[in-house]
Amino acid sequence: MNRALPDVRLRVPTDEDAFAWHRIFADPEVMEFHGGKAAELSVYEELTARQRRHDAELGFCLWTMVGPEDEVLGFTGAQPWPRAWGPEGEIEIGWRLGRAHWGKGYVTAAALTTLERVRAAGVSDVVAMVRPGNERSIAVTRRVGMELAEVFTRPTTGEPAHCYRLAL
Repeated sequence: MNRALPDVRLRVPTDEDAFAWHRIFADPEVMEFHGGKAAELSVYEELTARQRRHDAELGFCLWTMVGPEDEVLGFTGAQPWPRAWGPEGEIEIGWRLGRAHWGKGYVTAAALTTLERVRAAGVSDVVAMVRPGNERSIAVTRRVGMELAEVFTRPTTGEPAHCYRLAL
């Protein structure tokens, strides 16, 4: 059964969003596939600053997701793949959502908006790196039309990392 996607707004992250992200991502369930716990606040402060630079330079970034009550839900967006392994030189889309908002369609709606925005910025294809077992994220990749393209090995853990791809 198809349902209408919720309204979600994407904005360039503010300094204050670093605090919101840190609070939202303190939930171990949210961070299950991202190291199990939130990073230090300084990491989110640097991340939000970097995303503002990405938006200014590239026309896209990891945007703050804002819900219908003007609450910060998490983030979604795109950025250059930041590691020295995996899909180097590619644009990765990604998302992270507060637990209270799971299952409501926010990430799918925000990911579709992200794809429109990166296409408008001249990006021809995107990837999404997802850990095996992260069924929620895998479902989002499918909903937006992505397909598993290749599997990389994480150099620090030796674990597989699935790379989903979509031509825009």
